Parts: sequence; structure tokens; C-alpha cells
Amino acid sequence: MAAPMTWRSLVHSVYSPAIAGVFSRISDRLFRAQDRRRGSAVLLLAPLLAETEPAPRHVSRPTGSAGVQGSDGLCTHFRWMAEQVPAFLVPGAHVKILTSPDQFYQAMKARIRTAQRRVVMASLYLGTGQLEQELVDCMEEALQHSKENSRSPDLKVSVLLDYTRGSRGQINSRTMLLPLLQRFASQMRVSLYHTPDLRGLLRLLVPQRFNETIGVQHIKVYLFDDSIIISGANLSDSYFTNRQDRYVLLENCGEVADFFSNLAEAVGDISLQLQPDNSVTMLEGMVHPYKGNRQEFSAVARKRIMEVVSSARARRQLLQQHSKGEEGMSEGEEDTWVFPLVQMKPLGIQVDEQVTQRLLTDAGPDSTVYLTSGYFNLTRAYMRLVLGTGASYRILTASPEVNGFFGAKGVAGAIPAAYIHIARQFYNQVCQLGQQERVHLHEYHRPQWTFHAKGDSFFGTDSKVLSQGRPRSCREEALKQYEHHLHAERRHHLISVKNISNREGY
Repeated sequence: MAAPMTWRSLVHSVYSPAIAGVFSRISDRLFRAQDRRRGSAVLLLAPLLAETEPAPRHVSRPTGSAGVQGSDGLCTHFRWMAEQVPAFLVPGAHVKILTSPDQFYQAMKARIRTAQRRVVMASLYLGTGQLEQELVDCMEEALQHSKENSRSPDLKVSVLLDYTRGSRGQINSRTMLLPLLQRFASQMRVSLYHTPDLRGLLRLLVPQRFNETIGVQHIKVYLFDDSIIISGANLSDSYFTNRQDRYVLLENCGEVADFFSNLAEAVGDISLQLQPDNSVTMLEGMVHPYKGNRQEFSAVARKRIMEVVSSARARRQLLQQHSKGEEGMSEGEEDTWVFPLVQMKPLGIQVDEQVTQRLLTDAGPDSTVYLTSGYFNLTRAYMRLVLGTGASYRILTASPEVNGFFGAKGVAGAIPAAYIHIARQFYNQVCQLGQQERVHLHEYHRPQWTFHAKGDSFFGTDSKVLSQGRPRSCREEALKQYEHHLHAERRHHLISVKNISNREGY
């Protein structure tokens, strides 16, 4: 059963990311006893089940054929995207898909050891176990080697984490990194992003762990000189061993690496700076995220971050204009477009939201969309697009048993049931509309593993669109990764759409 009507009315009337997050926790405590047999787990995600804000603004479709290739090699089908974000050209052969947590872990360690100029690690948090310590040790080795080697004396290591998650407990991400800060103060930077929504009385009352529901830094980018891994994985032991995620490695892609390095630096500039004595300070002249004015902080932060996006986009457009008269590229050269998207809604940045809506809107009957997520929590706006467009959808999410919160103590242990409630509501709509043949919902199940992969892939029948939007090599790798997940599930009793429909309550 859903939350009581009084709760729903309360959420609708006062909804904000901060207030609704706290109310959901308080509500769970108040209603746990009386609703134990009536699905009180749903209360954990009450803000998610409540009516969302209006869908992001729709970007008008460009005129012309979707598959027509422009003089700069960019299909008209995707040209609108280059008007909002930078469009980087990279060789498809330099884009690789890593398939396992161990591959991800070993790739990071190897590249940290050989980095000459920069290492940038942006994540939610850094764990405190042995595997995480080995990663820190790799950074220490690289920094020490840099000091001793006259050929690479300028190695800089920058770590961007979330303040609340990185400060949880007495031994935490901060204490893991303090020895590096103390030994290599001139080469090491640790930035801790603090959401502006957690402030005042709210910050004083909400305890550790629960305060992370208000908002966190969630960028997962791992950069080594001119190579970069874009992932959804955190720097924690389970993500290195048995927590399946997705990992896209771009080797020797300098412009893309520069963009993400600048982005992490910009977010770092608006964050708290960890000091060798474990205190934190703000850069001089920067508005404090929770002590300063909320609107002023957001405005300054938004300007700093969007400057990175705007300058990179302008630089790329200028380069494309200069290259229009050049001859076409030969086989094996730059043939893959990379469009980096940014989403920081508390700061008023919704680029990813706008682009995703446009992609889902444009997906026609000849298209197939693959969606993967460890948690089935599509917004109502996205649900309407999935149910209202003609594309075929294959949606892969975690079964309750491989949800990262399965078996957790306290209220967190009820979260998998809440996601099942959301999936059940969505699947009921699919059935009511008779769209079971178009929309397929799968659950990932693998004993002793959890599932955290998040990503979208779009495929059409127009070969020109596919060759520009996702070159053959990358297209096959992306599909291969999705099929890898499905094949793994089949080996371990995949719960298909038919099986999901038989789950109790569907």
C-alpha cells in the first residue's frame, strides 16, 4: 500500500529535495509500526513517488533529414546536441568498454603508476578497506616518483569527493587521503563538494548517512594524463570485486580529458578544501555552500561550471569551422563524437535532463533504446516518454537480491522493496496499454553480486545516423556490454518480463 493520503498531501505541498528527503525519513519512523504490514517501505522513496516537477523544456527538432551528414562530419540528427554542449571528435579505436570490476580496478592502478602530468579522481567517496588503500598507495608511489624524477616533476593529483559521504564515520575518505596531503601538499588537492540544500537547522538535525539523502556530488570520472574512464562506479572495494557497473575507457583523447579535468577543477573550486590537519576551508572569495547565501552560492557555482562547458563548446565550434575545407578523414581516424553532459539541478544546471528528454522524444518506431540502471527510478516525465513513443525499449535493472541495499540494517533494508513497488506500477501501465511486445523489463540476478550499471544506448535503422552517432566499433561494444549483462543473468536465472509479471503483486 502506498503512503497515507496525509503524507502525500504534505509531500506535494512542501516538496523540495531537502525537505522531502528529511520528511521521508521521519515518516518512516512514525508510520513503521502501523504500516509494517501495509508496505511502509514505500515511504522511503515518497519524494520519488510524489508528483515531480514539470518535464524539462523541450528543445525543438532541427529541420532536414535525420540522416544527412553535414560538412563537418556531424549528422543533422545530432547537430542540435552540439549547440548545447561540446562535441569532441575521437578515434573509435580509442574507445574501449571494460566489462568487469577487476578490469576497472587494475586499469586505474596501472594508469596511476604511469601518469606523468595529472591524475584526477572524481567520485562519491573513497572506501577505507585494503583495496582502497592499495589505490592510495599507487598515488603515493606516483607522487614520490615524480619528486625524484626530473623528467616528470609536475605530477598533480586532484581528488573530488562528496563532503557528507566522504566524512561519514571516524575512519573515512578524508582520513584515507590525509597522509598524501601531508607529504605532498604542493602536488595534492582534495575537494569536498557540499550541497547548498543542507544548511541551517536541517544540517544540525539530520544525522550522518541520512544527510546524504539531501544531495551529493555524484560525478564518477577517473583521469590519467590524456586517458579517462567514465563510469558509475565509486572507489570502494565492492566496485572493484563483485558490483557490476559500466566503464568506458577513452585512451589518448586529450581534448576530452582536458574538458573533464577542467570540469572537476571547477566543481573543486566551489567545494570545501581538505587541509593536512583534517580541517576544511573555502577558496578565498568563494561563497560558502551552507554558511553563505543559498542563491548567491548557486549563481556563482553555476557560472563557474557553465564557463567550462561554454568555453569548450565555443572552442570546438571554431575548430570545426576551420576544418570544413579539409579533406575527409581516412579509415581509423577520428570518427566518433563524444558529447559530455552535466547535471547539477540544485545549481540550476539541467543539461543532461534536457538532452535525455530530447533523445527519448526523438526515438521513433525504427529505434531501439537500451536502458540500464541499478535502481528503477525513472521520473514520471521519462516514464511518459517511454510509454508514449514508438521505440522499442529493453530496460535492465537490479533484482531485489542484487540491489546494493538488500539485507541492510534499519530503514535502508526496505529500499529494494520500494523500487519493486515503482517497477510494479510501471509494468502495470505497460500491460494496461498493451505494450508488452515493445517495452521489455529485465532484472539482473547473479549470486553474490550486486548491480549498479547505469546508461542509455540508442540504435536506429539508418546506417548513416548510427555511423555518426555511434561508430560501428563503439556500437558493437555498447551492445556487447548490454548482452554481456543479459548473458550473465541467463546463466544465473535471468528474471525476464514474463517472470517479472509472475512476481507477487504484479
